Amino acid sequence: MNSKSTLRRPGFILGLVALLAALGASGCATNGASSPLAYVRGDLDATLSVPLESALRATHRAVTQLEFSQVSERKDFLLAIVVARNAADKKIEIRLERDADSTTRMRIRVGAFGDEALAVATYTKISANL
Repeated sequence: MNSKSTLRRPGFILGLVALLAALGASGCATNGASSPLAYVRGDLDATLSVPLESALRATHRAVTQLEFSQVSERKDFLLAIVVARNAADKKIEIRLERDADSTTRMRIRVGAFGDEALAVATYTKISANL
């Protein structure tokens, strides 16, 4: 089989597009991500290679850019929790935990049962602001 026939196959092209989309969403091309994303039981988990304060600033910018309504925020030295709602009134909870001085663990939960697509979109916007 020659390479031209492989590139013309719709399944090959769709698979390639899906692979590139997954790599882009996994944080491979972002500055602040040091580990791949994990979506488990409705939570999107990631470790960011930035201090908590930088992650919180990026979260504020992302919430504004995504046009979410910020409902509440709680913060202390070790933890920050930002709660927002989107136009469909889905609750988006972004939890940032100081892991070390230069790393932050992030967990995003959308709604009661999770929404992976919205959680990944939120993560992508936060990591773009780092």
